[in-house]
Amino acid sequence: MADTNQNSLERFERHPTDYAQLSVGVAVFVCLAAAVILTLKAESWAAAVVVIFGILLLAGFIFLTVARDRRLRAASDRRLVKWDAAMPELQRQNVNLEVKELARLLSVDGDGIGELLSAYIVAQDLALRQIQQEENLPLLRHVQIGNTSFDAVLVQEDMITCVEVAFLVVPDVRQDKIESMLKRVGQVKRDLAEMKLHLRLRLMLFLVTQLTVEEEEHLRGMLVSRRFTDTPVDIDIRLRDFEELQRIYVTD
Repeated sequence: MADTNQNSLERFERHPTDYAQLSVGVAVFVCLAAAVILTLKAESWAAAVVVIFGILLLAGFIFLTVARDRRLRAASDRRLVKWDAAMPELQRQNVNLEVKELARLLSVDGDGIGELLSAYIVAQDLALRQIQQEENLPLLRHVQIGNTSFDAVLVQEDMITCVEVAFLVVPDVRQDKIESMLKRVGQVKRDLAEMKLHLRLRLMLFLVTQLTVEEEEHLRGMLVSRRFTDTPVDIDIRLRDFEELQRIYVTD
């Protein structure tokens, strides 16, 4: 995981220009220079106001400087985090496992499994499109961080978001899938800690559903109260209806 190569997460982040920091620095200089001139002439309320305003701006300058240093430190750390495309065999295995479970729940066999496979692939693709649209960040599909694979990864400053997508036809998420996600993101967290990298980590679970309104409400309550009460990282859970995603990205 510590190998530095062209597949560094750092190269996928947009780096903002520090115009705000530059502007605050100039304003601080002008205010403090004015304060010096005024206080040399005579003690006045104007001088006090300018000095106070200068102090506030200086505090803002320090805050922006600290934030900039954190971004630079995070950029340096990201160069040490190696990513690779998940192996086709692993991707195929994951897809087949999910489709097999869907077929069992829907009592589908024969030719219906092929149609279910197509629907699952479409659902996952639409989910990743929606995530990228909502986050407005570069999204790496089907990658692994070190030796740990995820459906996708998002990178922003010092935050790495590991993304997992699930297609639900019943108001429940398999316990083995939950345990697998938590185990993998926990492993990445331990790897980052061992490398002493100043990066934050979170897990995003994006659920594509074909449920009734009542079933979706039941699912939301179950996810919060029963399944994700003790996790190694913060978890962002999002639900979107499969037909809604198709209307957004596929149908007119």
